[in-house]
Amino acid sequence: MMKTIRLLVAAVLAMAIGASIAGFLGDTNMTRPIISKQAEAPFLHGLSTGAVAGQSALASLERADEWINSPPLSASVLQGKVVLIDFWTYTCINWLRAQPYVRAWEEKYRDQGLVVIGVHSPEFSFEKDLNNVRRAAKDLGVDYPIAVDSDHAIWRAFNNHYWPALYFIDSQGHVRHHHFGEGSYEQSEKIIQELLAEAGAGGFDSRPLSVDVRGIEAAADWDNLKSPENYLGYARTRNFASSGELVLDEPGSYEVPERLRVNEWGLSGDWTVRQENAVLNKSNGKLAYRFHARDLHLVMGPAATGTSVRFRALIDGQPPGAAHGIDIDEKGEGTVTEQRLYQLIRQPHPIVDRQFEIEFLDSDVEVFAFTFG
Repeated sequence: MMKTIRLLVAAVLAMAIGASIAGFLGDTNMTRPIISKQAEAPFLHGLSTGAVAGQSALASLERADEWINSPPLSASVLQGKVVLIDFWTYTCINWLRAQPYVRAWEEKYRDQGLVVIGVHSPEFSFEKDLNNVRRAAKDLGVDYPIAVDSDHAIWRAFNNHYWPALYFIDSQGHVRHHHFGEGSYEQSEKIIQELLAEAGAGGFDSRPLSVDVRGIEAAADWDNLKSPENYLGYARTRNFASSGELVLDEPGSYEVPERLRVNEWGLSGDWTVRQENAVLNKSNGKLAYRFHARDLHLVMGPAATGTSVRFRALIDGQPPGAAHGIDIDEKGEGTVTEQRLYQLIRQPHPIVDRQFEIEFLDSDVEVFAFTFG
């Protein structure tokens, strides 16, 4: 997720949360690349890893740990097909908001020769659990082939850095275009159509799809998004405001200050802050965040599989009422049952600075990151 603290202006965000990156490992010298203008945006969800030198990007599919919804696919099997590679990780809000379009393209163009492959390259350790990936794929409607890339071998072969990232590959196996982040959906569909036409496909409706997005998949309110993503493990967090310093990898007692500044957060109660997350050791611990956005999400889960943790969320000290997200009710009550992204707040206009607080009524919950929309 590695987003910078600098906030994007709405125009840039609306075009795409993405930036162009040079240096694909696939050979694009023999065919004309399809060029598009992409905004250089610092507000990105990504992971920096080194490239695998000398490895064909498409051939790296053979290094998948597992395949879901499909037998293993390889460059030779895909010869003659237009391929759309979609890098994703199931807790990424940016991917969740782009997913309806990828899903619709796969359905519309599969009979014309398009093969969509979702490469699941995890961010958090629990996203490496194959059972979690299978569950998420089913829940989120990802029914096209999935290459499980838990060690980021395919990610490195493409020299990728972001979720979501789309790589458009022609019928000869050459990377012709890429897009990072959300947005530019009509342009991306035109790229698919052009590559299919080059491959001899025809008969499809060239009008861009109209995709009905709702719930957690609805586009962010970019005009009011002034809170960047933030992590709750000590390796990547910022703006921690509880009294005293973070105690690393050992239990510590914390208190949230009476008032937080925008984009500050704090803990109350007995927590162990680890590199990737914070874990509640005793019941009735609290987590607070002052934010400015329409939506607030929290990546979290029970510390032990098969258990659950009850919680109650407040906004400015009151039950959220009409501002509740899909994972809580109007009273702010909900239950953590699995490791995923939970939508806790979707507030109506006007959007102003608000203080969010969540109290866990049971212990042994792990919290990983806040995202906004």
